[in-house]
Amino acid sequence: MRHIISILLENEPGALARVVGLFAQRSYNIETLTVAPTEDVTLSRMTITTSGTEREVEQVTKQLNKLIEVVKLVDLTEGAHLERELMLIKVKASGAQRAEIKRTSDIFRGQIVDVTASVYTIQLTGTTAKLEAFIEAIGANCILETVRTGVSGIARGEKTLSL
Repeated sequence: MRHIISILLENEPGALARVVGLFAQRSYNIETLTVAPTEDVTLSRMTITTSGTEREVEQVTKQLNKLIEVVKLVDLTEGAHLERELMLIKVKASGAQRAEIKRTSDIFRGQIVDVTASVYTIQLTGTTAKLEAFIEAIGANCILETVRTGVSGIARGEKTLSL
């Protein structure tokens, strides 16, 4: 099962390496990883997407909580949450194909952010499933390049990951 683990950790050199190292030591795969400072400059928020059984994820969260740099941790998939991912995708767009790609982009609420005579660069935001559906809809044969940020997530409602 896919899990989104959100971690509040001290914003200091080596903190990211220790968290990633913990996953590597236990042979757990990190599917996506995003890190950025929070409103408190001494803290960063890390969001990790991983897959595993409930027992495996419980084990890794217990180990993460033991790290000195980890201030607080939550598995967002245990409750109601919002998740988003940003994708920039460069696609071939020439002739009649241009209009079809524009229509598909509009259906998925994407924005064409760069245009040349034969290429569109599209910005798309949404869940991982939405981005995958867009890739499938336009067809892999016209994709030139794809860049994705990884998942960012936050709990819905009053629940927060803060001190």
